[in-house]
Amino acid sequence: MFGIFLVILCQNFKKGIMAKIKLLDKVFETSYPEEVILQHVKAVADRINKDLAGKNPLFLAVLNGSFVFAADLMRMITIPSEISFVKLSSYQGTASTGKITEVIGLNQDISGRDIVIVEDIVESGLTMKRMLQTLEKHHPASVHICTLLLKPEKLEVDLDIEYAAMEIPNDFIVGYGLDYDQQGRNLRDIYTLVEE
Repeated sequence: MFGIFLVILCQNFKKGIMAKIKLLDKVFETSYPEEVILQHVKAVADRINKDLAGKNPLFLAVLNGSFVFAADLMRMITIPSEISFVKLSSYQGTASTGKITEVIGLNQDISGRDIVIVEDIVESGLTMKRMLQTLEKHHPASVHICTLLLKPEKLEVDLDIEYAAMEIPNDFIVGYGLDYDQQGRNLRDIYTLVEE
């Protein structure tokens, strides 16, 4: 079915047993169950609610990967706020192409606005640096980075990432909006590639 073969061996996190799945030609194992992810998302949302109270921030969710994180995050934001979407791409398969292309740009005036960039994962930081450069041209009041996942050991540029829900090792992951060749975004948990 569309090249995906999901083989769930076991999914009982309360007993500590990890699930394995197969997407296309790769096998992945559960690393972060949905309930753990949502606890981290709630902690980040609580900080944003406190730090940006009274500011009506505009959340800019970076498609495609951040759509699940952005949806869960926004449901936990209690302050007045708005959301819009942009699309930058630097991935193909399991590796970054190194070429960052803006596919869908900003479609509203962000001058003087407090912006929160919502990203699924920050690795090298090159995509985020490009995003910041693009936003600076529009003269926002402030720009804050919010990412579900951060790979500190992979960072190649200096970034002020105020809101990182989780720091993870340099593994390839899928699920909760993240994909492997566009597959697996629908998985509720986050899975790590099993090295063969």
